[in-house]
Amino acid sequence: MFHGGTLISADNTWVLMAITLGWVALSIYLEQNYTWASKLSGAIIALLGALLFTNLHIIPTSAPFFDTVIWGYAVPMAIPLLLLQCNMKKIWKDSGRMLIIFCIGAVGTVLGAFVAFGLLHKAIPYCASISGMMTGSYIGGGVNFAALANSFGTPKGMIAATTVADNMNMAIYFFVLMAMPAMAFFRKHFKHPYVDAIEAREAEGMEKAKTQAAAFWGGKEISLKDIAMNFAISGIIVMIASTLSTWLASVIPTTNFGWTLLNVLLGNQYLIITILSMILATYFAKPLESVHGSQEIGTYLIYLFFFAIGVPASIMQIITKAPLVFVLTLIMVVVNMAVCLIGGKLGKFNLEEIIIASNANIGGPTTAAAMAISKGWTELVAPAMLVGVFGYVIGTPLGIFVNQLLV
Repeated sequence: MFHGGTLISADNTWVLMAITLGWVALSIYLEQNYTWASKLSGAIIALLGALLFTNLHIIPTSAPFFDTVIWGYAVPMAIPLLLLQCNMKKIWKDSGRMLIIFCIGAVGTVLGAFVAFGLLHKAIPYCASISGMMTGSYIGGGVNFAALANSFGTPKGMIAATTVADNMNMAIYFFVLMAMPAMAFFRKHFKHPYVDAIEAREAEGMEKAKTQAAAFWGGKEISLKDIAMNFAISGIIVMIASTLSTWLASVIPTTNFGWTLLNVLLGNQYLIITILSMILATYFAKPLESVHGSQEIGTYLIYLFFFAIGVPASIMQIITKAPLVFVLTLIMVVVNMAVCLIGGKLGKFNLEEIIIASNANIGGPTTAAAMAISKGWTELVAPAMLVGVFGYVIGTPLGIFVNQLLV
């Protein structure tokens, strides 16, 4: 029996939870037991599963479980867990490199907006507004998108169509990014030291593991106290960040552009979560070293996040409601990736740095950190978060700049 066009109704939380948790478990199992799945990554298998379930009309494209449980709780709690071992004193030098390639990617996003507008502005209503919104979104993420949608006064119907197109485009984009390190072309033309390090660890002492993922995520000592401490620390950080960001958003005025931008930044809980986590990890590094399992628990929650990303991506909605908007977003992403790769090659950046910086542009800090940890590039997790948060700062003004030039 179908409910609202899908086999599982949006309010059937336990069934949706069982499907999500079951598929994520299968994704991790496949990643750690089969070479093809390890190269593809469990995160992408999780995402592809969501796409499959959605477009076969098994699960709905939106449900309280995904919106409240995963986006509302799992994702915020995952970020502190992933950052607890990231001492800023040790990684600041690496963040500087990531920031350079991130800015190169931001230039690519702006260039992509101009290219897409030039090709499609006669066919897409409110094309200047959409180009501006997606410029902000593809430099800093959804925070900028929301701010710019309100700023431009774009009709809700066009905002919805753009959101649907963006969801599908992001699913394809993440699939391509995750697959790139395994492609012979990119391995031949770019340095890839993080991939080499993982392969070396496997060859030197972890050869018994079935895949690189199994080697990296091998069994580690973890106690009940570790689990309790991890959840307590993460929960407290998120609680403080949520309360503080809500309060700041209520007291910071929005009377002009500068105040509005500050309101958007400090009113965003992810920015506050990142700041608090980095302070804790930097100044309490020694006691936190005794707390085990944060990376494993955080990564599991991020796998749930990747499943949730694929849920809203309905292929039929793209075909019927937003085909040209999808093309516009696709052009912007392709140009961003091309500029990142060319700039990265000329600047002698590593393939992993280029991939994560482009991800921080297009998806924001959360997806960039998720991809870094899912690939085992743990040294890039904190830089990914930092440059992604920097995207919050520059994304909105650049989106407004693009819109004003195109109107």
